[in-house]
Amino acid sequence: MTSPPSPPGDRLSRLGWLDALRGIAALVVVFDHSAYSFLPEFRRELVPEFNTSRYGIMVFFLVSGYIIPASLERRGSVRTFWIGRVFRIYPLCVAAVATVLVLGLLGIAEPRTDLGAATTALAHLTLFQELLGTPNLLLVLWTLSYEMAFYLLIVALFTVRRHERPAPVAVTLAVLAAVSVATGVAIPVSALSDAVGTGTLVTLTAIALTAAICCTSARSPRLQVFGGGVGAALALVLVLFNGTVPVWEGLVILAVMFLGTVVHRAEHGGSSWWYAACMAVVVVVCAVGSAYGHGDGAQFTRRGWITAFLLAVLTFGTGLALRHRRVPLLLIGLGTISYSVYLLHPLLLMASDGTIGRQRQNTPLLEVAFFAVLLPLCVLSYRYIEAPGQALGRRLARRRPKRSGQSGSGASGPGADGDRIRGHAAATATATAGRGRSDDDVPRRVPVAVNYPHGNGS
Repeated sequence: MTSPPSPPGDRLSRLGWLDALRGIAALVVVFDHSAYSFLPEFRRELVPEFNTSRYGIMVFFLVSGYIIPASLERRGSVRTFWIGRVFRIYPLCVAAVATVLVLGLLGIAEPRTDLGAATTALAHLTLFQELLGTPNLLLVLWTLSYEMAFYLLIVALFTVRRHERPAPVAVTLAVLAAVSVATGVAIPVSALSDAVGTGTLVTLTAIALTAAICCTSARSPRLQVFGGGVGAALALVLVLFNGTVPVWEGLVILAVMFLGTVVHRAEHGGSSWWYAACMAVVVVVCAVGSAYGHGDGAQFTRRGWITAFLLAVLTFGTGLALRHRRVPLLLIGLGTISYSVYLLHPLLLMASDGTIGRQRQNTPLLEVAFFAVLLPLCVLSYRYIEAPGQALGRRLARRRPKRSGQSGSGASGPGADGDRIRGHAAATATATAGRGRSDDDVPRRVPVAVNYPHGNGS
């Protein structure tokens, strides 16, 4: 028997806590970056004690880990998953990068294309630019590289039917992070790029990523597994050997996203809450221990990082505990436009820095004015760039190719448009109140954390 659709208010209450977390995280990240320009004295005192940018990043990654695998399961198709990701991320990303180039032509910004236009463009097209030794045209894009690594890993697990057991992955990554610090493993920044050449690495990555996406989207189960393996290997190699953050932090970022998946599995009966709690404790202890063992650096204070990390976990836990409560519409709205908020705020800061300049003393009125300009701008960008792109992605995803003579019910493998797991996906969708929405509506945006060039290690 088919369950009746959940009332709109009920669906919003179940999903609103995720939007609220995104909205809060976005505001905190923007505050961190804008405070560098408008509240410099306050920021200098705050960040060593509480790294606000890292706080927002970790909240975003927890939310991403919670909802992205669920979205893949609900769709039941790797192909439609990739289509959804492309049309969520690229439209606004392309618009933001184009704006950076325009600001560069106007002399307001200085986009870095040290490696040549073709190499830089190809690196950004893969979204792995941060892990390819390529300067980000917009530095907030750096965490998209870790998001892409997570996508490849979760798709790889999906192709071999191990996506329902994320806890061992989360714990393994976290333990490896702690071991890397305990053993003193310190891989130089962009070591792989230096070894083989950035241009060569960018080209090889583009080929491997294309093969991974195409194969995992194919009908053949063998191709799907092969593509998943290629994608997972690519993600791990780049994170381990070509990151710009320490190895332990790259591993912690991935572990945190998988921890979000662990929580989702527990909430929907995939594991017990006690088991999920134990796994969470292991991940948190390893992350905190790694940061503590890493020690302080020129742009890193372990106290600030640990405080931010623990508060991010606490924030996510609080949101989870209150998930059945009604969420203020303001926070839901902020979550809806959060992608625009953290992709566009550096552009506005560039324009501000290039015109009125950075303030040497705290100027709260300029901070307030910055938000007053930013938020309406983000509402417009969501309405005219994000939403149309997502709608186009949904239309394309619905055009599923069918085998001649088959309705699709007899296809084998998760990538035959997910027919073998369609029943499970439908059950998951019912349990997560996704039935009343299109597949792309949960979440409205993939959470992506951000950074700003001035960040104190943030």
